[in-house]
Amino acid sequence: MATEMFTHAAGLKMRHVPYTGAGPALTSLLGGHVDLLASGPSVVTPQIKAGTLRPLAVWGAKRLPALPDVPTFKELGYDIEFYIWSGIFVPAATPAAVVNTLREAVKKAVADPEFKSAMEKIETPVAYLDAPEFQKFWDKDAKRLADAVRNVGKVEDKK
Repeated sequence: MATEMFTHAAGLKMRHVPYTGAGPALTSLLGGHVDLLASGPSVVTPQIKAGTLRPLAVWGAKRLPALPDVPTFKELGYDIEFYIWSGIFVPAATPAAVVNTLREAVKKAVADPEFKSAMEKIETPVAYLDAPEFQKFWDKDAKRLADAVRNVGKVEDKK
């Protein structure tokens, strides 16, 4: 969806080549079989630092600390954002006391220096959002993705 968001915003036509994951896609890019890759930073940053890949832009609202010279798409004039995120979910009927205990445990784990260090080593930024902030993010991201899906339309209609 990230690349579809970009091609729509830029008025470009590209052929999507599906892969089973970022590893095979990166191998294909490095082998010259495809022309670009949309990926999270942990997959490509080692190749960028080695000089084998050149970053063009980052998807988030802000530049990445690991790649401070790489502009965001918004800085380049494209009104797009795309995030690869994770969240913690529980069944709706989970008792409030259990939910609060889990929220506090996750908040504590994310703040742990060892966890932060591990994420920094793999060039993965962490932006902890507690439930109310995460809900706002979720709603905004869901709208962004729904708009992108509508722009793509039915795949079987594309010839």
